[in-house]
Amino acid sequence: MESATPLVADGERGESERLQIASVVDQVYVAIRERITTGALARGARVHQEDLADELGVSRTPVREALRRLAAEGLVEMRTNRGARVADVRRGDMRAAYEARLVVEPGAARLAAARALPEPRARMRRALAAQRRAIPNVARSFDANREFHIALVAASGNEFLLRFVERLWVARIGEVIYERQSESPERMQLDADEHEEILLAIEEGNARRAETVTRRHVSDAMRRSLDIIGAGAAPD
Repeated sequence: MESATPLVADGERGESERLQIASVVDQVYVAIRERITTGALARGARVHQEDLADELGVSRTPVREALRRLAAEGLVEMRTNRGARVADVRRGDMRAAYEARLVVEPGAARLAAARALPEPRARMRRALAAQRRAIPNVARSFDANREFHIALVAASGNEFLLRFVERLWVARIGEVIYERQSESPERMQLDADEHEEILLAIEEGNARRAETVTRRHVSDAMRRSLDIIGAGAAPD
């Protein structure tokens, strides 16, 4: 008698199981990241893997993998024999990140207006639409905001600038205070309106205006961020 043919071959079953595990890690990652960005997990707070696993109804393995991803993004610090904790925001680090953006992004906007590259402009438009749809969700709004600024630099056509800014944004240094900087849906809408102003200047080919409004936008965000973290931030 012939044996029944399995619905999923061994190799396919292994691949399916890996995909399921990856999906669980993704979900746990999103859940923990949202707790950090909303302040449910405060800056500097210890992250207890067992408690998170119980709360999320998963084993410790996906929690551990999610924390590693968050550590790579700068949102969590992993210390040998000391567990994990939410990364604190150092005022000096925040200032340095914004200073780097102020050097790069206004000039990138000027180049973008001059070079008129269609695909990156379309990418900026998609990011702006996603940002407006995301309001008032903090995590999705932050992701769309980040995508807009990376697309802006991509529109400059300069790969060196793009690689630099991508590395800067990977650190996600501003995400832990993004909710407080965008303290209301109205403030989040104003940020999107400023992005619209930048994009329109680029689409019109007005290089000087594109540079000016981008510099003002980043400068204002820098001021709000530094005011917010103020005395509550870790020392420089």
